[in-house]
Amino acid sequence: MRKFIKKITHPFLKLGLKLYYYKPRTFCYDGICIKVHPDVFPPHLTFSTKILLSFIKDFDLKDKTFLELGCGSGIISLFATQKGAKVFATDINKKALFYLEKNATKLNLELSILESDLFENLQHKTFDYILINPPYYPKKAKNTKEKAWFCGEHFEYFEKLFTELPTFINDRNFCYMILSEDCEIEKIKNIGTINGLKFELIIEKIIFKERNFVFQLKK
Repeated sequence: MRKFIKKITHPFLKLGLKLYYYKPRTFCYDGICIKVHPDVFPPHLTFSTKILLSFIKDFDLKDKTFLELGCGSGIISLFATQKGAKVFATDINKKALFYLEKNATKLNLELSILESDLFENLQHKTFDYILINPPYYPKKAKNTKEKAWFCGEHFEYFEKLFTELPTFINDRNFCYMILSEDCEIEKIKNIGTINGLKFELIIEKIIFKERNFVFQLKK
């Protein structure tokens, strides 16, 4: 679905998408309803968020520390909070964090919301679970909104992520990342391998002919 949205070229389709998403829209999952700002990664129009929500639905998160790295709308963080986790939700998008705080207050859910470029403001913290829905198109982002989609011309996002991530994973916690056949998975894996990471396939899910993969990242 990211590919479909990214490659829309017909002017009327572009206009229709723009008109639909010109103001905050409601997104709901399992009884949690939130408002999502147009400048935030849209869970309505993509598969990855829904797949991850379904993936963690049966997790026992009671009293577990849970990090959503690059939380976007924050619906995953709110869902994990509702399941009893002690959640940290981070992003570089201030509008995403502002709306997440508003949504959390409305839902009477408490979690830690931090502006952080990857692990920049998470030093000396440990987590039982880390969940990552990364930007993966190799293109330079023009603004903060586009950083939810584009990882840099030379995969700079993954270069930085995989340099920092090994410090935060061990044999007692779990780190999961979702990718699509739409991205250059082998290139991304290679960057991880250089930094001492292994990718273990946990789920392969096909939606509208697009293959999506959830990997557990290990050292």
